[in-house]
Amino acid sequence: MIEKVPNLKPLDGKLVLVTGASRGIGAATAKLLVKKGAHVILIARTQGGLEELDDHIRRVGGKSTLVPMDLADFEKIDHIGATLFERFGKLDGLVANAGLLGTMGPINHITPKIWDYTMTVNVNANWRLIRSLDPLLRQSDAGRAVFLTSSAARQHRAFWGVYSVSKAALEMMVHTYAKEIENTQILVNLFDPGRTRTNMRAEAYPGENPNILKTPEDVADQIVATVLPSYSLNNQIIVAKEPIK
Repeated sequence: MIEKVPNLKPLDGKLVLVTGASRGIGAATAKLLVKKGAHVILIARTQGGLEELDDHIRRVGGKSTLVPMDLADFEKIDHIGATLFERFGKLDGLVANAGLLGTMGPINHITPKIWDYTMTVNVNANWRLIRSLDPLLRQSDAGRAVFLTSSAARQHRAFWGVYSVSKAALEMMVHTYAKEIENTQILVNLFDPGRTRTNMRAEAYPGENPNILKTPEDVADQIVATVLPSYSLNNQIIVAKEPIK
């Protein structure tokens, strides 16, 4: 019997966009996408972080396109779909990783500025991405989209205010979108990384030992799995598995 050789580059020729790509989970996911063969579109506010990631990708022979921007800039989000269509004609995957914690504390103490900006990045920017990129995902023979979420969306935690509200809104929006594309070749899911060693986690739990947490690399493999052409689930919340020690 001839053994089937696994496809080490299942994303060869595929185009995948990653937000919040300059560090943490976004950077780890982008690196793994490239390893799997994808050309990655990298969005982040930090130009230096994007350039550092781009240097790594070039060293390993990968392809990336950098888009330094703040996701609060809705005009740029609205134009990115048209720009990508002109250059590539399609989009095969979206990893919507970018997010903000906002201010932790009593909900009545959160300033309108913090509330609005957190909702802008965590909810409204993702809605604008859906509007802008859905036509491109429909041009792919296996369009995939995954949005990062948190258990804070489903648990009633005091002092998590705007973050919990924004993630709950994100989840309902993504579930709605996933129902609307059921009869297409697109699959849309949510991914909850759980306790992972990121700057946001350190901000939320400043006294926590980071060495007891999953690394961004631990969850990147599980995120990338959701944008593979072979992936078959839709409208799910996938909770990251803990690594085997």
